Amino acid sequence: TMPDIDLAYPDDRRDEMINYVVEKYGRENVAQIITFGTLGARAAIRDVGRAMDIPLNEVDRVARLAPSGPNTKIQQGLDKVPELRQLYEGVDYIRDLIDTAQKLEGLSRHASTHAAGVVIADKPLVAYTPLHRPTKGGDRESAVAQYDMNDLEAIGLLKLDFLGLSTLSVMRLACDLIQRYHGRKLDLESIPINDPKALQLLASGHVAGLFQVESSGMRRVLRAMQPTRFEHIIATISLYRPGPMEYIDSYINRMHGQEPVVYRHPALEPILAETYGIMVYQEDVIRMARDLAGYTAADADLMRRAVGKKKRKELLSHRQTFVAGAMRRGIPSHVAEAIFDDIEYFARYGFNKAHGADYAAITCQTAYLKAYYPVEYMAALLTVERHNTDKVGAFVAECRRMDIEVLPPDVNRSDLGFAIERPTGDGSTGLAEVGAGAIHFGLGAVKNVGEGPVETILAGRREGGEFTSLEDFCQRVDLRQVNRRALECLIKVGALDRFGSRAQLQAITDRMIGVSARTHQARESGQLSLFDLAAAPPVGSLLDGLPPVVEVPSREMLNWEKELTGVYISAHPLQQVAANLGGIVTAYSSEITEEMAGQRHTVAGMVERVRQN
Repeated sequence: TMPDIDLAYPDDRRDEMINYVVEKYGRENVAQIITFGTLGARAAIRDVGRAMDIPLNEVDRVARLAPSGPNTKIQQGLDKVPELRQLYEGVDYIRDLIDTAQKLEGLSRHASTHAAGVVIADKPLVAYTPLHRPTKGGDRESAVAQYDMNDLEAIGLLKLDFLGLSTLSVMRLACDLIQRYHGRKLDLESIPINDPKALQLLASGHVAGLFQVESSGMRRVLRAMQPTRFEHIIATISLYRPGPMEYIDSYINRMHGQEPVVYRHPALEPILAETYGIMVYQEDVIRMARDLAGYTAADADLMRRAVGKKKRKELLSHRQTFVAGAMRRGIPSHVAEAIFDDIEYFARYGFNKAHGADYAAITCQTAYLKAYYPVEYMAALLTVERHNTDKVGAFVAECRRMDIEVLPPDVNRSDLGFAIERPTGDGSTGLAEVGAGAIHFGLGAVKNVGEGPVETILAGRREGGEFTSLEDFCQRVDLRQVNRRALECLIKVGALDRFGSRAQLQAITDRMIGVSARTHQARESGQLSLFDLAAAPPVGSLLDGLPPVVEVPSREMLNWEKELTGVYISAHPLQQVAANLGGIVTAYSSEITEEMAGQRHTVAGMVERVRQN
């Protein structure tokens, strides 16, 4: 069979790679792959209800009672949900609705483009598969294969997955910052994967922002395991899946000598010694078939596929072949049967070691960057995730845990992304000490402020340096391009605090935009140039100073910050009482882990909102 090829690229460059493949092999030989959305239980009920003109609230009530999730059927709801059964038996048009929906569930509802799949052929694809125009948007000249990925594989075509991975974008940006501030060039080839300090960071459980290991369960496993080798990370990633998870504790105990390592037969030791006698990888299955039963490599891979896909007829044939081959090599039949039982159970969930090693390499490399260059790595991480306020809040909290100061947004100091504010170097190289510096909050991470408005502000700053006053800001930045909503949000989060209080600036937003508009309109019409500004009417006279308004309460300002950035920037609502809570609070909420189950701890918090049912 064709190999399964997954290629991961920085998520902002995936389209470039697809275009490269199109140019290399020809537009007619390359296509993305179609995928079909099917009618689930709830979707079938809603679509049928719309067609039957049943009131929306009634359809919604029935749909909510139906089961949701993959491979669920309406019949399961009728069997297990008494209220749904009661409606079905008591209301005629509800019965018609459900009966019709049951006939339709599972049918294809719409077509879309597979998130990653690309098919490449040796000649024009029309020779192999019907083609389809892109389902929406995109390049109308390109095509989508109208057979789905399973059918394309069945007819022998090569399918590749082009995956966009944001972690690679983070690493690339972090390496750029490291080269700028420390003069060291790093890339995927040169970042170590077996560094002791990086492994120590993983073992500590402080893994926020690291690839594949951020979950609380992964943190627990890493703390218990205390990995010391790259191979331990490969095993962690491969074991942390449904099925093999039940062996994690045994793996850790055997690793630390707290449980004996046992093998069903001595011939298994060369294969499973690295994983302490536990079957972890699909490659283990292939080696067992070859070394214990005399399979060829190709036949061993076919056995792995048969076990993984639970093909009953093929499994019976492979069991007989495996046991017979093992017996010829001196392994008793009952031991060979037991080994095949293990293979059959394991391979339902087995992980490809090459895949696990790729993931583990990125995990260890991100740990290396965070361990040795924490400011640069966290700045890159925040920049790439700047549109996700939940993640921004979590990563800012991680910065503070690491004693990295996160400075408020500032039109004079901040960039689109999160910029590093670092101490001046030693004067000879201009390079900073590792770990030195703070991070300025990115203007592009403020909600309702797009890249266009930020670029307008940055262009004005690049043109004449830092803004010296509010008048200077209005004169050099075309606030028509920034727009009122973006300007108000920047004021609310404190990006213009150097020019006045937030209440004062909000009170004159219209005047700021008006002054800026008149200045730039005059410049565009040729009435005003940069050299004429000195002779123009003083902008300050048009702004008439800042009005004497009462400042917004600090609690309201903090709420603005939290709403628009995902984090409290200038202070924390509990900061004033934190000193008094020092002897009462026993843990921060972020410190609570699964290991604390059954313990009593005191945390402090505040009610943000109340919802009444």
